[in-house]
Amino acid sequence: MVGLVDQYGRPLKIDRRALRREEATPTLAGVRSILADHPSAGLTPQRLAQILREAEAGDATRQLELAEDMEEKDLHYLGVLGTRKRAIAQLDITVEAASDAKPDQEDADLIREWLARDELEDELFDVLDGIGKGYSATEIVWDLVDGQRWLPSRLEWRDPRWFEIDRTDGRTLLLRSDSGPQPLTPFKYIVHVHKAKSGLPIRGGLARIAAWSWMFKSFASKDWAIFCETYGQPLRLGRYGPETTEADRQVLYDAVANIASDCAAIIPKGMEVEFVKAEGAATNAQLYQARCDWLDQQVSKAVLGQTTTTDAIAGGHAVSQEHREVQKDIERSDARQLAATLNRQLVRPIIDLTRGPQRAYPRIVIGRADTVDVTVMSGALEKLVPLGLKVQMSEVRDKLGFADPEKDAELLAPPAATPAPPAAEPPALATQAATPPARPAPQQQPAPERLAERLDAEAAGLLGGLVEEIRKVVEGTGDLAELQQRLLEIQPDMPLDELADIMARAMAAADLAGRAGVIDG
Repeated sequence: MVGLVDQYGRPLKIDRRALRREEATPTLAGVRSILADHPSAGLTPQRLAQILREAEAGDATRQLELAEDMEEKDLHYLGVLGTRKRAIAQLDITVEAASDAKPDQEDADLIREWLARDELEDELFDVLDGIGKGYSATEIVWDLVDGQRWLPSRLEWRDPRWFEIDRTDGRTLLLRSDSGPQPLTPFKYIVHVHKAKSGLPIRGGLARIAAWSWMFKSFASKDWAIFCETYGQPLRLGRYGPETTEADRQVLYDAVANIASDCAAIIPKGMEVEFVKAEGAATNAQLYQARCDWLDQQVSKAVLGQTTTTDAIAGGHAVSQEHREVQKDIERSDARQLAATLNRQLVRPIIDLTRGPQRAYPRIVIGRADTVDVTVMSGALEKLVPLGLKVQMSEVRDKLGFADPEKDAELLAPPAATPAPPAAEPPALATQAATPPARPAPQQQPAPERLAERLDAEAAGLLGGLVEEIRKVVEGTGDLAELQQRLLEIQPDMPLDELADIMARAMAAADLAGRAGVIDG
C-alpha cells in the first residue's frame, strides 16, 4: 500500500498524537499576539503605498491589519464583503462517491456524516476570510471517533498575521514561532488561497484592491463631517481699530469663537462683530455625498461584480437581471475554489487517516442544487431502463438528494400485488344462442378532437395576442413572485363577451357529444 502523501505527492510522516493538539495558539509575549496596530489611523497615500510594498516584499503584517481596519470602519465594505462570504457559506453541499463500489460508498458516507454539523456554516465563513485578505489559515483539531475514525472535532480560524509567506516562492505559508518561521504540520491546516486576480496570494485579496478607494472615501467622509459641524453657521467676522491692544484683540477673538457654540458673547464698546452668511452650502454637501457614493459603487463592483443589490440606480428590471447573472458567475467561481480547497485539504486527510490512501476519493460539490423534476426523471427511468439503459443507482440517489441506505435499515418497498378476483362461473349453455337484435348504425357525432380544433380556430384571433404577451412576460421574469405580479398587471384588450359565447357553445357541444357517446356505447 502506498504511504501517506501530502497534496503535492510528497511522502508524509504523521504524528497522530499531535493532530489532536492545538498548534497555532496565541502567545502572550511571543510573535503570535492578539494585539494589533491600526495603520488606517492617519493613513496617507504615501503610507498606503509603503504598506503595499512591504507586503510584496514578504511582510504582510500591516496590509493584513489594514484589511481588518477596513472591515471595522467602513460599513459599506463590511456589508458587501460579508454578503459575498455568506452567499457561499450557505450554499448546498453534496458529496459524490468515487464509484458504486461499497468502499467508495462508505468513504462518501463518512464525509456526509461529518458535514452534517451545525457549526459548519460558521467555519466555512471563516475559511472564506481569504476572499478579503488573500489567504486564510484554519487549524484542524482532530479527534479519534469510535477508536477508528479520524474526524475534525472543530475548525479554528487563526489570525493570518501569525503566518508569513515564504519569500522565495511567494506562495508557501509558514507558521510564525519564536524560533523563526516553521513549515505547517501536514493534515493540520486548511489554507484557502482566494484568487480575485492572477498573481501572488498576498496580492490577490480584495482588501488590497479596494484599499485606495477606501482611503479616498475616508478623506471625503472626514471633510463631509467637518462641513456638517459648521453647516448653517454664518462666518463670524470681528473688526477692531488700529488703536486696539493685543489684550482687546484676544477678547474679540474669544467672543467671536464662543458665538458658534454658546451663541452668546460680550465685547467692549467700539468693537464690531459681523455675520457673513455662507452661500451654496447645499451644493457643497451634495459634492461630498456624490464622491462617497461613487467610491462605494467602485467597491461594490470589485467585491460583488455589480451595484444593483447595494445601490439604488436607474435601469429597472433588465439591468437587475444582467447584474444578477454577473453575481452568479462570481458565486460559482467562489464555490468552485472553496470546494477544491476542501477536497484537497480536508476530504483526503479524513479518508487517509481513517482508511489509508485510496485509489480515488469522494468529492465535495458546493453550489445551488439543480432543480430535479422527480416525475420526469422517474418516468424516463421507467421507460428507458427496460430498454437496456444502464444507470448507476448512486447517481440517481445523488440527483434526488437521497443518502445510501445503511445496513439493516428499514427500506421502502413497492406495495404487494393485489390478487386478481376469481373468474366468474360461465353461464349454462342455452339450447340455442340468442342472437342480439340488430341496432341501427349511430349517427356520426363530432369527435372531441374536432370540437377542440373548432374551439381553437374560433378563439385564435382573440387569444393570439394574449398568449404572445404572456410568453414575453414569462421569458423576461426571474422568479415566481415577480411573474405573478406581472401577470396580474396584464390587461388584454379583447371582447370578453365574444370569447365567453365561444366557450359556452363549445362546452354545450362537448356535453351533447358525451351524451351521444354514452347512448351509442
